[in-house]
Amino acid sequence: MTAILSTKSETLQNLAPLLRTARILPQERVTQNEWQTDGPGAVTRVLDRFGAKAALIVRSSALGEDAADASQAGAYASILDVCGKGALEAAIAEVFASFGAGLSDGDAVMVQPMLADVLLSGVAFTHDPTTAAPYRVVSLQRGADTTAVTAGKDGVETHVIAPGAAAVPEEIAPVLALLEELEALIPDRPLDIEYAICAGADGTVPYLLQARPLVLSGARAAMDVGEHGAVLDRIAARVAEAQRPHPYLRGSSTVFGNMPDWNPAEIIGTRPRPLALSLYRNLVTDATWAYQRHNYGYRNLRSFPLVQSFAGQPYVDVRLSFNSFIPADLDDAIADRLVDHYVDRLIRAPALHDKIEFEIVHSCYTLDLPDRIGALGDAGLDAKDRKAVLKSLRRLTNTVIHRKTGLWRTDARKIDTLRARHERITTSDLGPQERIYWLLEDCRRYGTLPFAGLARAGFMAVQLLRSLVATGVFSEDDYQRFMHSIDTVSSQFARDVAELDRPGFLARYGHLRPGTYDIRSPRYDEMPDRYLGAEAQPGETAARAPEFGLSLRQMRQIRDLLGAHRLSLGVVELMEFLHAGIEMREYAKFVFTRNLSDALAIFSEWGRTLGFSEDDLSYAHIGVVADLAARTDDPADVISHSIAEGRRRFAETERVWLPSLITAPSDVHAFRISEAEPNFVTQNAVTGPVVTLAENGARPADLAGAIVLIPSADPGYDWLFSHRIGGLVTAYGGVNSHMAIRAGELQLPAVIGAGEALFKRWSSARRLRLDCAGHRVERVA
Repeated sequence: MTAILSTKSETLQNLAPLLRTARILPQERVTQNEWQTDGPGAVTRVLDRFGAKAALIVRSSALGEDAADASQAGAYASILDVCGKGALEAAIAEVFASFGAGLSDGDAVMVQPMLADVLLSGVAFTHDPTTAAPYRVVSLQRGADTTAVTAGKDGVETHVIAPGAAAVPEEIAPVLALLEELEALIPDRPLDIEYAICAGADGTVPYLLQARPLVLSGARAAMDVGEHGAVLDRIAARVAEAQRPHPYLRGSSTVFGNMPDWNPAEIIGTRPRPLALSLYRNLVTDATWAYQRHNYGYRNLRSFPLVQSFAGQPYVDVRLSFNSFIPADLDDAIADRLVDHYVDRLIRAPALHDKIEFEIVHSCYTLDLPDRIGALGDAGLDAKDRKAVLKSLRRLTNTVIHRKTGLWRTDARKIDTLRARHERITTSDLGPQERIYWLLEDCRRYGTLPFAGLARAGFMAVQLLRSLVATGVFSEDDYQRFMHSIDTVSSQFARDVAELDRPGFLARYGHLRPGTYDIRSPRYDEMPDRYLGAEAQPGETAARAPEFGLSLRQMRQIRDLLGAHRLSLGVVELMEFLHAGIEMREYAKFVFTRNLSDALAIFSEWGRTLGFSEDDLSYAHIGVVADLAARTDDPADVISHSIAEGRRRFAETERVWLPSLITAPSDVHAFRISEAEPNFVTQNAVTGPVVTLAENGARPADLAGAIVLIPSADPGYDWLFSHRIGGLVTAYGGVNSHMAIRAGELQLPAVIGAGEALFKRWSSARRLRLDCAGHRVERVA
């Protein structure tokens, strides 16, 4: 270890005469040996140095702290605001006692004066602790509490700064200068520091409170700073280019997000392997999404891919998404103003990035739309323009929901076609490459295409349902009871876990895998004990969802509203659509994922015969399958080249850190991690132990009654609900995501789409309380 770095106390002592960009507080160190042999003398020495009435802080400086491979951060006590002899004696004793049975003579405590006039304080890293990429990571808390960041309290800001960033917040500039100096003094060693910035007579004064090696979690060799900067510069240039006006798009500019619209962060993650990303683009976001939007009456954007790959990280072009929610028959001038208004609203309220259809965009007609649409006056739309928007959205919505000819009914029938074609392919004599090819072709044509339509119908159903609450027909309790009455595939899953034997259950659900697009994620039928627990006899039958009924008053109100708003269905047909719109979306997803999962399983088996592991194949591009259909090249050679290129590109993917929402090219180099506005599901509350699921899941026995935290959760994670979990928190996911619907159906307290910052903070807790009615998450322990 670099000579400067030692124990907490000695490191600060070594740095004190060298540091120019920050001050270090004076200190007195008391070793365990001294404390045992002359404790009163040690206390007297400290008080003589700092004064009998001084406010002091007593901190640990153990030999086992601040090592290169284990920081022991927070393992030992720190006592603040210690005043007087008796309090100092008690504080030193308490800190030593916190060392436990491993206490040795060389262990020590350090005593320093408490800082006054603290403006902000926090923790900063010289590198990304996960990948060792050259990012400055600065977390801060405003106010006098210097323990707020390390304690994981609310109100913490985290800024991520890449080398060479042109614009950084002025208030953290002293911290960045301090990190630069420390790197020069302690080269080739990623560092973790604690700091404070105080008010001084001539401005602000930075203090270094602690410096230690940054413990890297599974880190690899860092990308060269110059190479890293070149990658970021290319991304920033792409953002700048995309923000220009486009002749075939309405709206003057765009932003990019990883959660709007088809929310790739939730479905494939923020750093997907190349195979998962290429599959998602091939099946959904390159063409399918736009084709189906146009079929449903929106603008024709069939030549535009929705998702951009920024160093392998998926981002939705939000202007493109907003264009796709505008009816095809709406005037271009109105469309321009709408798109610019939507983009500007998202920039001003970035926490809405996973709620754009509920909080920003008007994409269908609802019973409260005439009231809500008045806000478009801010976008420069006069009464005539707003009337045109209402008329277009009503026409489009009626086409989708019509009692007899609704488009969703046609798409529902296509799902049955996919089931039949799946059977023909899987029982055929086709070779593995051809079976993969046709399973994916059918998946796109008869699976994800109708699913895109049924997902649109599902969004409309939820928005119409919420409008019944907004108009006073339903109470919030009515809304929750309706959601509880929905009987989706997930509901049947819960019943079948209890009622079917293991072979019967796996025959129906064995194709599911928690990472739907990830070949490395085992299917249920490959590792059933991991997801379902050890095989047992069928248990108690899960209760069916209660029926939801309308009162006579509600039926009359809905009838009158449907007539007044000229919607093309009656009360019974509306309730059918509300149920079917939500249920069919989940059913379609369940069916098309069988094709996808089987294609991945065949690719895995075929790959093994060619000498490739599933991990190897995760770096390949799915395009090699179609490519091989028209070539006579050696499959092993073609796939090997694709894997090698995927590995090279994924090395960039891992080391690039980008914000969830990119509003300007400068965001690529410096940004603040957003604390998203979470989606609270149900009106219930729960307190329980925290279990954070790793990528490959946790032991089912650990989950009963737990509040489970998982970055994102697709239908393959429905196995969680068979373990009687107490609550659920995800980092990514929208109000209308699968997990949000499933949690509402089960009346399970859940926080969906908490965002990266809150998710990390809550993951460090031992116990949490979810209060969904109060929209609160409290750290209990």
